[in-house]
Amino acid sequence: MAEPDPILRLGNIESYYGPIMAIRGISLEVARGGIVAVLGANGAGKTTILKTISGVIDPQKGTVEFDGRRIQRMDPDAIVRLGLGHVPEGREVFPFLSVRENLMMGAFARRDRDGVARDLERIYGYFPRLRERLDQRAGQLSGGEQQMLAISRALMNRPKLLLLDEPSLGLSPLLVKEIFAIIRRVNAEEGVAMLLVEQNARMALQTAQYGYVLEVGRIVMADSCERLMHSKDIQEFYLGAKEAGARGERRWKKRKTWR
Repeated sequence: MAEPDPILRLGNIESYYGPIMAIRGISLEVARGGIVAVLGANGAGKTTILKTISGVIDPQKGTVEFDGRRIQRMDPDAIVRLGLGHVPEGREVFPFLSVRENLMMGAFARRDRDGVARDLERIYGYFPRLRERLDQRAGQLSGGEQQMLAISRALMNRPKLLLLDEPSLGLSPLLVKEIFAIIRRVNAEEGVAMLLVEQNARMALQTAQYGYVLEVGRIVMADSCERLMHSKDIQEFYLGAKEAGARGERRWKKRKTWR
């Protein structure tokens, strides 16, 4: 039997910030119901990939195909209506709106009141703390609670694909485990596909099935997460293997291609 079409397919994408090329020749896929991780150092282009998919940045070259439809250069709100959710880096909740109002902003494109009410209850099942803080301003929440709210806001649109940009950023190890447990649960229970950008490489590789590694705007490695976990390069530069010392760090900075 032929494998089903992926829910997301990028073909030879190039995106710029002004005259500066941020990503070059990016091609990747996300299977329906799957989780794919993107690893890379700061400035490698990870966030640019997500912004290009969600329409925040228009690519200069290449194609973005979501659920069988070309979406490059579509307006972001139109892309959201197709079933794509984006949890941005830094959470970007609406600080002066309440938790309830932030959640309802995630459902702005929906007209099914009963379905929205059911989904609010579903969200509280994932994140009980949000129910306790419904009338509190989002800006008064802790960093972990804001991340819960940002993920929940995206889920309120019932996305087919969720883009997650550094969900562990600034969180304690205990909260990181909690957030990733919910990510895995949402994927397993609802079948939401996910593209995960994450600097916590160990957690990302333990969560996703397939991974891509970026270096200076290019994909330099792509494989199953199980194989990436056992790669000497990944162990040395991302997983904190004991043999990675000052010599390895210097070699990483000079390196232009992977072995």
